[in-house]
Amino acid sequence: MRLLRRTLMALAATAMLTAPAFAADAIKIGLSGPFTGGSASMGVSMRDGVRLAVEEINKAGGVLGRPLQLVERDDEAKNDVGVQVAQELINKEQVVATMGFINTGVALASQRFYQEAEIPVINNVATGTAITQQFKPDNYIFRMSAADTIQSNMIADEAVKKRGFKRPAILADSTNYGQLGQADLEKALGAMGIKPVTEEKFNIGDTDMTSQLLRAKAANADVILTYAIGPELAQIANGMAKLGWKLPLIGSWTLSMSTFIDNAGVNGEGAVMPQTFIQSPTTPKRKAFIDAYQAAYKVDRIPSPISAAQGYDGTLLLAAAIKQAGSTDGAKIKAALENLNTKVEGVVTVYDHPFTATDHESITANIPVFGMVKNGRVVAENPADLEGANAVRLKAK
Repeated sequence: MRLLRRTLMALAATAMLTAPAFAADAIKIGLSGPFTGGSASMGVSMRDGVRLAVEEINKAGGVLGRPLQLVERDDEAKNDVGVQVAQELINKEQVVATMGFINTGVALASQRFYQEAEIPVINNVATGTAITQQFKPDNYIFRMSAADTIQSNMIADEAVKKRGFKRPAILADSTNYGQLGQADLEKALGAMGIKPVTEEKFNIGDTDMTSQLLRAKAANADVILTYAIGPELAQIANGMAKLGWKLPLIGSWTLSMSTFIDNAGVNGEGAVMPQTFIQSPTTPKRKAFIDAYQAAYKVDRIPSPISAAQGYDGTLLLAAAIKQAGSTDGAKIKAALENLNTKVEGVVTVYDHPFTATDHESITANIPVFGMVKNGRVVAENPADLEGANAVRLKAK
């Protein structure tokens, strides 16, 4: 009996030692984004897509025999909070890599700390062109979204070449995202010999766009081009309705946000925007992802499908890089990301060498398609884009 008691005590002691050791053995991955506020539909969708991928990876045995552990922080879409979060994840939590960033300004303010610490960043959503150009040549910043140079060219092509508009008005918010995106859009239009008839600015939280819209109307604008996020974009659509003035609305991918679609209602119908992912089960991988998201979070429409998909895919690429590196050392993970030797099937596309030492953009111009708001959802403007050979577009080599 005494021997049995000693044996049980020994087993209990071993269990007590083993549990903390396993927890400490987890691979810590940072995850930051706006989980509250006006950008939350993007941030929460991205976070939930990442969580799905981590759950999937851990169920399959983790990476290097170790589970992935997310360390999540809400950056509130504020640059100063993003900086604090970055420093905490690096110095206190000692993450081996981080994912996130919805807002361009937060990314530009925060990612320099990861760069200095040689910790890879998978930028899942933020699209500002400068994000992957901020540090060269030894760059630790990688991106899963379509940069604004890609989107602005698509917007200009849609407005001018496809639809024949000659007098665009640009309405952009005052953030880094809005102003840098506007600059890219002006450049794209300029290459076509088109100059906006007016360029209007507004702030996050503004609820009345009457003055900006009246100036656009007085300038005889024939199309409204936008660079902003959902709540303010809805005010543009609703403002036009109040004025009894209906123009086509073409803008960056954020016109797909639920906060635009829901707040604009019927006034947002027909708005079009570039999308790397549309919530449609056109491949087995996409169907499985959509089904898993809906089951896990009890929703029908993903609040920001593109954010969720890119977050999911970014996690898969990071896990593949850690596995290939055989290490959690930042420099080795970076080197593996720049030369992934296995294909990774994601939701957006099948990634085949998505990055190189000089190219940290996973998305090229042939991948995004145009989405359109229709009956409260985003659908493909051209349904053929989501069918057959076009269902998954590989990165242009």
